[in-house]
This record gives sequence, structure tokens and C-alpha cells, in this order.
Amino acid sequence: MRKCLLICVLLLSAGALAQTSTPGDDSQSTKLITLEHMWNEAQVNRDSRALQALIADRFVNTEYDGDVSDREQFLADIRDPQFKPAFVNIQDLKVNFYRDTAIVTGVYHTKGEYNGKPYDHVGRFTDTWVHDSGKWLCVASHTSLLAKK
Repeated sequence: MRKCLLICVLLLSAGALAQTSTPGDDSQSTKLITLEHMWNEAQVNRDSRALQALIADRFVNTEYDGDVSDREQFLADIRDPQFKPAFVNIQDLKVNFYRDTAIVTGVYHTKGEYNGKPYDHVGRFTDTWVHDSGKWLCVASHTSLLAKK
């Protein structure tokens, strides 16, 4: 009887785990990586509407130089006619899940012009995404430059 009870508990537990959908599966990782690439494309195209759909209302952005901006300032910076990104590339992406939160890290390379001055940055980024109401939204983004070799 005891053995039968133990087997039933194990089978029920395994069944419950099999039915539990975790945001850590491969399809969610692929979706987040796609969203990261969409983010980069929106930056190059200065498409603040596309970015607006990807970031949360209380989004916080920390730039490589320490400047911190909220959602509205971040979107205003994208619309700034002095901001002329020509190229953004990301690589070495890793996605780590914590319940309904995902941390995406990677390396970025961006080139362009700002206020008439060219820039060419290579750095690391960390984006924090939250899954809410069936949708992933970025709540925080942080970049830091890598030392030039």
C-alpha cells in the first residue's frame, strides 16, 4: 500500500510538472532574442513607436556613460533628429529566466552620428524583461562600454 501511494504521488507530481509551462523554454528564449533584434532595427530606423511597444511604462534606461532616463526621455532621444544610428549589431546573447522575468545579456556594436559627431561603440548590455498579460516588456536596460584594445 505504501509503495502504491508513493508511486501515485510521483506520477501526479510528474504530470503536474509536465503541464506547467515555464517561460524558460526554448520558444520563449527565441522570442526574446527576436524582440532584441527588433529593438535594434527600431533604433536604426529611429522608430519610437516600435520601441514604445517593447518597453514598459516604468522603463529605466542606463547608458554607458551613466546617464539614466525614463521611458519618455528614452523615446524622445530616439526621435531626436541629431541621433543618427547607422548600424547596431548584437551577439553572444544569453537568456536567463526567473519565473516571469528574463535577463538578456550580450555584446553590442553600434555606429552612427550624434550632434554631428561620429560614434563607434562596442559594449555589453543587460536587458530585463517581464512577462505580463501574455506579452514580454523590457523594464530596464543597461549598457557599458568595453575597453578598446
